Amino acid sequence: MSAVLAGASGLRLAVIGAGPVGLALALAAARRLPTAQVCVYDRLPVGHDVSGDPRTLALSQGSVLALQRLGVWAAMAERAEPIQAVHVSQQQPGLLDLLGGGPAPELLIRAVDEGVPQLGAVIPYGALAAPMRAAWLAACAQAPQRLSVRWGEAVSGVRPVSGGVEIDVGVGGAAGALVEPHDLAVVAEGGVFADQARKAIARDYGQTAWVGTVGLEGGEVGVAHERFTPQGPVALLPLPGTTLADDGRTVRRRAALVWCVDQRDDAVAALTEAQRLAVLTHLLPARVGRLVSISPLKSFALGLNAERTLVQGRTVRIGNAAQTLHPVAGQGLNLGLRDAHELVARLARHSDVDQALRRVEWQRAPDRWAMIAATDFLARSFTWPWPGLSTLRGAGLAALGQVGPLRSLLARRMMFGGR
Repeated sequence: MSAVLAGASGLRLAVIGAGPVGLALALAAARRLPTAQVCVYDRLPVGHDVSGDPRTLALSQGSVLALQRLGVWAAMAERAEPIQAVHVSQQQPGLLDLLGGGPAPELLIRAVDEGVPQLGAVIPYGALAAPMRAAWLAACAQAPQRLSVRWGEAVSGVRPVSGGVEIDVGVGGAAGALVEPHDLAVVAEGGVFADQARKAIARDYGQTAWVGTVGLEGGEVGVAHERFTPQGPVALLPLPGTTLADDGRTVRRRAALVWCVDQRDDAVAALTEAQRLAVLTHLLPARVGRLVSISPLKSFALGLNAERTLVQGRTVRIGNAAQTLHPVAGQGLNLGLRDAHELVARLARHSDVDQALRRVEWQRAPDRWAMIAATDFLARSFTWPWPGLSTLRGAGLAALGQVGPLRSLLARRMMFGGR
């Protein structure tokens, strides 16, 4: 089958991985490519319940709008907490702090200042993934002749062939039991850094992220906090569940915690819950409120693992399958959703599949590499022993906080990516 014929009618599209990025691509393709045959493969069985998965995800406003266009946001909005502001600050005293004077090393971005209803939203993985799975199953039921899903079938290989690809599909746990042809395969099965095979660009940051939730009293509702500390960033993301304390005045809140530390000097593992609360209270600014509780924490290793290109022949990698980033900016999922959107948009505009893929590669490169470079620089900067580095970082934060156009430019980039 020629490239033009494949793109003009009956494109056979395989989506490998039924996570949020893979399902976003499949749902968009079902709408915008009305003659395409779309098959989603996922290693998890059909009965696997993802709705209770508590992992926390930060969605940019651009991602929220994308989910609205796909028709799935209404089913998940009640379990999402809007982000009304983002506060970034530095904990360690740099030279400017010791000398006194000058603006504080902090940056505050507010939705109201940017003319948007929210900067994004925080949502549990299960609350995001379950409605997307349900939407795809409903789409398959409505158009079974062209939309399908293969639960419990792992793809063990993708091979290029003339005009397309062949994928090896495991049945009943037997890898390679079937070979199926497609015009295009999109790999959206990413995983975490520690479990991934290393890609063309790989860097172990020697850092551990401890994740869980904390309870707070007071502070600002709907504000995400990022605090730069000597060992790494600490982030608090607002979660649903705001209540009033017994006094009827003090606000009680929950927040997702991401606490990054040096693996070689990781004291968090040995701390009790009370000690962890005490350390976090010291690290975080007073404006977050009073920390009153902390959940058991889980840890995972941090690193960069990225392909140099999204496209290799008729195989495209998106999301964590293309780039796994440090969580310092919370942009990994948002980058993957933009990958998915642009791929479907280009396939819809071009009858020639290969031409569409070339456009995807060119169009996505600036956004991808800007985010990869920014997160990589920030992550590595915490490991550099250079004198004055904290001062420079603090001065940069203060400058962004004081210069409105720069602050708005950064806000737009974080909400919508490079456009």
